[in-house]
Amino acid sequence: MIDLRVLIVADDPLARAGLAALLADQPGCTIVGQMAEDPDLLSTLDVYRPDVVAWDLGWDASSASSSMDAVLEHLAELEDAGTPVVALIPDDTYALEAQSAGARGLLLRQSDAGRLVATLIAIAHGLVVLDPALATPILAARGSSSASLIEELTPRELEVLGLLAEGLPNKAIARRLGISDHTVKFHVNAVLGKLGAQSRTEAVVRATRLGLILL
Repeated sequence: MIDLRVLIVADDPLARAGLAALLADQPGCTIVGQMAEDPDLLSTLDVYRPDVVAWDLGWDASSASSSMDAVLEHLAELEDAGTPVVALIPDDTYALEAQSAGARGLLLRQSDAGRLVATLIAIAHGLVVLDPALATPILAARGSSSASLIEELTPRELEVLGLLAEGLPNKAIARRLGISDHTVKFHVNAVLGKLGAQSRTEAVVRATRLGLILL
């Protein structure tokens, strides 16, 4: 069996070193690089050519980083590029946001090496993996969305929602709003997550029922 090529991403150098040490002697994976969050992340992928990314998001639930939106956008970019990500987070505070943005696997930061490697292998084969401690609140939030929004939409997300209702694809939305395709993908994922929808059509239907848009 060919080992998975794993790229480690974390702003905290101690977190990067910890993940590298955790995976160093594990069968089934080879660490091809370690890096902090990079605004030009997609170009970095061309250098390392990973099969999967292990990303310690490092978010403190009591004081969320102001760069959270940028990280979520990068998760959407990686999903769009076809590179699956296991996101490691401290608790369930931002679990829904991370999954909606594109994280294929979600684990608690204290997960052991065996669970992390198993998750990396699973997402590389197209599966979605949620830590049991994170799955329950995510499913509960999505289940409650039929009656109300999980979280209020931002003005930009409302703009994107309106264009989704017009049936526009991402490229057309990007041209209309003067933003990149990747940014549109990020906003679409955020809209779907906040509405608890699994598709663009379902998002428009739920938004109409909630009075957010008129068709």
